[in-house]
Amino acid sequence: MDLHLLRVLVELHRHGTMRAVAKATGYGTSTVSVQLATLEKQVGTPLLERVGRTVRFTPAGRRLVEHAEGILSAVEAARADIGPCGEPSGLLRIAGSASIMSTDLIPVATALRASHPALRLEMQEREPGEVAELLDADEVDLGFVYDYSLVPRFTPNGTTMRLICTVPILLAVPKGKFGPVETLDDVRELLAGEPWIGNSRGADDTELVEFLCGMAGFAPTVAHGADSLNLALDFVAADLGVALVPAFVGPCDGVELRELPTGLFERRMFAVTRPGRHAWPAVRLVTAAVEARVQ
Repeated sequence: MDLHLLRVLVELHRHGTMRAVAKATGYGTSTVSVQLATLEKQVGTPLLERVGRTVRFTPAGRRLVEHAEGILSAVEAARADIGPCGEPSGLLRIAGSASIMSTDLIPVATALRASHPALRLEMQEREPGEVAELLDADEVDLGFVYDYSLVPRFTPNGTTMRLICTVPILLAVPKGKFGPVETLDDVRELLAGEPWIGNSRGADDTELVEFLCGMAGFAPTVAHGADSLNLALDFVAADLGVALVPAFVGPCDGVELRELPTGLFERRMFAVTRPGRHAWPAVRLVTAAVEARVQ
């Protein structure tokens, strides 16, 4: 079987329509249709069936997609394995959240610019869901995403994931305003009437707040949204609300960071690639550098 035809089949499974496959691959819709018909002839059994103006996979088609994903992943890994002893070089496209960029990726990129001048990094700030979309569209090679242990968001969905680290979640409150927050009863008695700060670009931070407050027996009021940890801390310092933040945030004037009365709340960071690309020398280098930095 032609690997190129298998790749077209996998792209159809990922994108759902021939028009979307054509857009992703650069081929015309009619070319995509011919390629899929050729693959059906090669395997000797129908892979697709028409439903109105769309197509859906036959059972044989779904099974071949599973095999094709494994085959293409193995091919990617084999290509990487042929020349991994060479110096990581060329272009590596990376996407990650603003906090991961500032805290980890920019320092790593600065160091690698000196130690590996043949490697060129292109980085863009994206939320986890956007990283998944860019990986699926093959617009980035490596993504760094986060979610929360009690609000899991990111699933493999055809990608290769590596857990980089877990970080405790802390409670950020205005300095000097509250006494100890040692139990869930303290959370309810001290914070039930306070406004909270969530994330303006995603619901996971708000859901984490709701989870904590629900454990304490009340429903929170999420009054503000910020897509920046520094901005969230500015809200807290101005006594405009309280927030949940990862423990790696630095000191901030006017803010006290308190441990939560339960150890269940953690932020998890993952490195994510398309299948097979985790073995690319440049991917391995950057992933290892980020992992070493956060340990």
